[in-house]
Amino acid sequence: MLYIGIDLGTSAVKLLLMDGAGIIRNIVSKEYPVSYPQSGWSEQNPIDWYDNVISGVKELIADFDGNDIAGIGLGGQMHGLVILDDKDEVIRPAILWNDGRTTEECDYLNNVIGKDKLSEYTGNISFTGFTAPKILWLKKHEPNNYKRIAKIMLPKDYIAYRLSGVFSTDVSDASGMLLFDVKGRKWSEQMCDICGVTEKQLANVFESYETVGTVRSEVAEELGISAKCIVVAGAGDNAAAAIGTGTVGNGRCNISLGTSGTIFISSKDFKVDANNALHSFCHADGNYHLMGCMLSAASCNKWWLEDILKTNDYEAEQSNMRALGENKVFFIPYLMGERSPHNDPLARGAFIGMSMDTARSDMNQAVLEGVAFGLRDSLEVARKLGIKVDRTKICGGGAKSELWRKMIANILNVEVEVLESEQGPGLGAAMLAAVACGEYASVKEAVDSVVKIRKTEYPDSEIVAKYEERYNSFKEIYPTCKELFPKLL
Repeated sequence: MLYIGIDLGTSAVKLLLMDGAGIIRNIVSKEYPVSYPQSGWSEQNPIDWYDNVISGVKELIADFDGNDIAGIGLGGQMHGLVILDDKDEVIRPAILWNDGRTTEECDYLNNVIGKDKLSEYTGNISFTGFTAPKILWLKKHEPNNYKRIAKIMLPKDYIAYRLSGVFSTDVSDASGMLLFDVKGRKWSEQMCDICGVTEKQLANVFESYETVGTVRSEVAEELGISAKCIVVAGAGDNAAAAIGTGTVGNGRCNISLGTSGTIFISSKDFKVDANNALHSFCHADGNYHLMGCMLSAASCNKWWLEDILKTNDYEAEQSNMRALGENKVFFIPYLMGERSPHNDPLARGAFIGMSMDTARSDMNQAVLEGVAFGLRDSLEVARKLGIKVDRTKICGGGAKSELWRKMIANILNVEVEVLESEQGPGLGAAMLAAVACGEYASVKEAVDSVVKIRKTEYPDSEIVAKYEERYNSFKEIYPTCKELFPKLL
């Protein structure tokens, strides 16, 4: 049988077709626009998502027998607010994960309601990207739209609703709304009261690998597939990508070096650090995970090389660097503020440590090292919770750099595993669909069968020791500069 994985991204939807052996048979991508109505705002039309999913699926399976499509799994951008009225019409454009309009609402939640209460209710504190502060913003600034709300959805769940007619979400995506009791894997009554919403307005919650329904007959006819094809709850993009990279089980780790950067650590137990520096979410395998999110990762390198140095020869710029662990220049990678572990939207990037003998290559190297040091900041929070991480998978555009992978291996002192095939949330979503259809008995069995390692970068004890000294200096830079950042704006 065949399985479709849908990765609903911010700029495009990526659709993947996988067979029962885990072999990818086809991939299709469809782009759609993002609108920026005001500075710091970010919105999309959910109907654009659905239209591109439908046209993309048609293209994806054009050369295959539609009756062989057994299941559809979904992954995608988290936190976005999609609202429908009592006629199932979209009320307004979706407010996306990277929308920054909710600073006042986050301050209210964190400082008036209190971080301790938020953590007690949900396992997390408020960030501007989360869904709950968006609802409060809507209540204050668009009261008429707020009053019309019949259904509150996340982006991928809107697609699932249009496909199946079932109002659903999964535990991993719901975890990022700040309306969800992560430990109890259920909606938080207290947070619903704070935001003025009812559980009736919120979706039924499923585990990521559970079936929510089947494709509606009229949709099945349009797509040319069987109406028996199931729709699976799926997962938020990071949890879905973790399935696709095999990051399941206690203490397993995946680092994503994309535009933003994440360090994702799976755990069989629910854990929360004292300062809520990491997100504590449900995982798509039925357990939990901790996640640190850097707002700028590979985008730091792109900014430095393309915007500042005016070059796109990444390989050449990485060729003449100092020996690992011996660079005297530091870069702090907070070009868009920072999320984990500092939760400081006012933080900014900076170079420090330059001297008359500083070369261009030293600054190139500092950018790559700064991102790796930032990832280590989050890893150290997890280690203080007693989680042992000695190896990690790696994915994303930045992971193509062997030099960057070696830096990460030595700065974090972990083995870095490179995958044979990296297809992100789309592959994880297809694997979840295969589990729901009985192709695999469990998520772990699917991971063991599908995910393969191509090579491993190992840390070198001498380089690790040098980077340990450099990291001890790096981690003092942010606290030293913290009070300065607001004065620079």
